[in-house]
Amino acid sequence: MPPTLLIVDDDPDVLKAAAATLARAAERVDTATSPDGLAAQAHLYDAVLLDMNFAAGARDGMVGLDSLDRLHEADPALSVVLMTTFGGVALAVEALKRGAADFVLKPWRNEALVEAMAAASALTAERRASGAALNLDDMERRAIVRALSLYEGNVSHAAVALGLTRPALYRRMERHGL
Repeated sequence: MPPTLLIVDDDPDVLKAAAATLARAAERVDTATSPDGLAAQAHLYDAVLLDMNFAAGARDGMVGLDSLDRLHEADPALSVVLMTTFGGVALAVEALKRGAADFVLKPWRNEALVEAMAAASALTAERRASGAALNLDDMERRAIVRALSLYEGNVSHAAVALGLTRPALYRRMERHGL
């Protein structure tokens, strides 16, 4: 089955070009202009293409690296491909150390981008199928995040969906840092 992909970049032209390139190899391609709030939606995607800089003049990639960390906290199996215009060897190495599936420089070759995202999607599927990087705490956290997302942050409805009381859900949210 073709993957569901997310592209995150603050440049609308990059979003449009990447979405057009990846649309032929995906079931659905969503876009976002900011990494804010992505962790709550991580479970909805098979792979994420994430820019590393979101402020004018920024070149250090810290926003992208921090977003990568948050996405992996939310879904350890999710593969993230980082991209930037200002890439260096040190930044690519740091991205891979933090768990990025791949690192793409802008401008990209369309075939290489499609291949990178296909490989990332396959890796996510493999991880999810084998249960790699998942333990009971991770599964509980993901279930809570998903319920809160489905019910748009309404704790009462999320608690009912999870079979918990509101106080029990609040305790578990606190334990997971939510």
